Amino acid sequence: MKKVKILVVEDEIIIADNICDVLENLGYEVTEPAINYTEALILIEQEKPDIAILDIQLSGKKTGIDIAKKIRKCYNFPFIFLTSNSDSLTVNQAKEVSPPAFLIKPFTKEELYTSIEIAISNFSKNKVIENERISEKSFFVKNKGVYIKVHLKDVLYIKSSHVYVEVFLVDGKKIIVRKSLHEISLNLDETFIQVHRSYIINIEFIKEIESSFVNIIGEEIPLSKKYRDTLFKQLKL
Repeated sequence: MKKVKILVVEDEIIIADNICDVLENLGYEVTEPAINYTEALILIEQEKPDIAILDIQLSGKKTGIDIAKKIRKCYNFPFIFLTSNSDSLTVNQAKEVSPPAFLIKPFTKEELYTSIEIAISNFSKNKVIENERISEKSFFVKNKGVYIKVHLKDVLYIKSSHVYVEVFLVDGKKIIVRKSLHEISLNLDETFIQVHRSYIINIEFIKEIESSFVNIIGEEIPLSKKYRDTLFKQLKL
């Protein structure tokens, strides 16, 4: 079984080394400790830790809370805060990023172990719930008098054709619905984006983007200038 890899961010080297020794004795894999925001991000990129232990007060302008915000935004793995201060200001600042655990120095080996295991367990459970929510995203369309459930993950693209729309699915099927493109778009999530006045695509299935079209698994969908910038911005191109 793969060991849990932990990143320790602590600017007092002796304390950082002690924490790392305790973690190794508990059976965890530990990266080199980081002493500031910049080192922490470098190690996150290089080591891909499963969880981070962040001292709130660090040398430099940026704190452990800033690292936590970056993890929430870009990396999505659990973290634990360490601090020697339990004043209301520090606690309120920490609460902004909803930490799974908050340890006050000095803490025991048992407290450290419990906090790590609970943080990882809760994160895993929340991830499963979130994945279930994503998998359940769907909408109903009426086709020939029958209501059909369409899962968003199965939709390649949607094409407007006069007074109805055609929904093209990954299995090669096509569903015709008497709705406008705007009406159908209200049931979609952020993985869908309009690329032409008559087309909405699922960005998960994009294979290529040319100046005037988007390739969706072999189908060339027209890309108009009006929507190109929005598409590029969403794809961070």
